[in-house]
Amino acid sequence: MAKILPLDELIKVLSAHRDKGKRIVFTNGCFDIIHAGHVRYLREAHALGDLLVIGLNSDASVSRLKPGRPVNNESQRAEVLAALEMVDYVVLFTEDTPYELIKSLRPDVLVKGGDWKKEDIIGADIVPEIHSLAFTDGISTTAIIGRIRALTD
Repeated sequence: MAKILPLDELIKVLSAHRDKGKRIVFTNGCFDIIHAGHVRYLREAHALGDLLVIGLNSDASVSRLKPGRPVNNESQRAEVLAALEMVDYVVLFTEDTPYELIKSLRPDVLVKGGDWKKEDIIGADIVPEIHSLAFTDGISTTAIIGRIRALTD
């Protein structure tokens, strides 16, 4: 898909957008099972700029951060994210945090969910504008997995 790019290509594409005065918004995560909370969050994130870039944790990264996951592999997770209208670009990263990715992409706006304090958001020291968006209570991938497990027990 044209929205899923390797880092070197994405840097070039974003540079061209930046030259046209576009504001680049960045967020990151596992996005293992897309749910309504993700859709609301991504729509709100996109509204903060002109382009929304998602740094997607690789399978290895997710496994280190959340043992037993991901449920869906990185190519499937990237494809689902890229299919969303509010997502402009998806790039995979293998590290546990997106710090180096953020340094490379140089977004104008950095966004995380409301369960993050602004000062704790990775990359807050290098991005000029930081937002911690409202968290949708009761909707989470962990809760969905728990309900599925309860049904199969």
